[in-house]
Amino acid sequence: MNSQQDQQSNMEPAETSALKTGKLATLRNDPKGWTVFVIAIASVIVFFGSAFGAGIGLWGWQAGLGILPWTGLAALIALIIAIVGYVLDRRKDRKTRWPLLGIGTLVSLGFIGYLASYAMTLASLPAIHDITTDLADPPQFSALTLRADNWDNIPGTDDSEMRGMNPRQRWATLHQDAYPDIRSVRIDQPVAEVIEKARRLAEDRGWEVVSVDPASGHLEATATISLFRFKDDVVIRARAAENGAASIIDMRSVSRVGIHDLGANAKRVRQFLSDLSGTTTAAS
Repeated sequence: MNSQQDQQSNMEPAETSALKTGKLATLRNDPKGWTVFVIAIASVIVFFGSAFGAGIGLWGWQAGLGILPWTGLAALIALIIAIVGYVLDRRKDRKTRWPLLGIGTLVSLGFIGYLASYAMTLASLPAIHDITTDLADPPQFSALTLRADNWDNIPGTDDSEMRGMNPRQRWATLHQDAYPDIRSVRIDQPVAEVIEKARRLAEDRGWEVVSVDPASGHLEATATISLFRFKDDVVIRARAAENGAASIIDMRSVSRVGIHDLGANAKRVRQFLSDLSGTTTAAS
């Protein structure tokens, strides 16, 4: 009995050593694959980890966003290593080891494509963060506070077509050009009913309803979005039309931080008003 136990105890270190040797050999035999795989996976983990950490308050949102471009660069480096390695293998007539290299390449491509979609949105939309259906008379916050720097950093100061405009005028011009479909809507329901329906829709979306007054046609709420848990403030205004039988609805959605909202506020306004009215009809 003791001799069997001695044999097993003698075998275990040997097996462990063989396993470690096998792993090292695998790493030595496929350094390119391991490099691409590790960099690609680490890029994705750091990207979402930085956003999540900012969202739960481990660091500021600026620090979280600052890390993101570097994750894209790392993924691009992994992709370049994969491409160069494959080309060299072909030139030297070597067999390419695909398992790790293939996974790393696919992860890098997918991640770069994911980031590219955001980059395209960033380039195609103006750097504004305040979206409303009524540019001349936006709904006003009363329970919530409009950010102090709301009209700072509005693009267009160097644009010859907007020369002489103040920040709010530039904002209205950029807004109209980018989101011409964001307009007041008419709903064939009294003001109080519309606001009550708006409250239910806001709660269904998980928004924090801060203030609601059906009689005066006013609702304010806060939406929390993305892993960063950004806060966007929303105000909805309903005004009576046709002797109270219908309502004209206006909505405003403003990001609390940042300059560019990547179209998030416009998307929120479109979807909410569409759901609120069933079939959205622009007010005349």
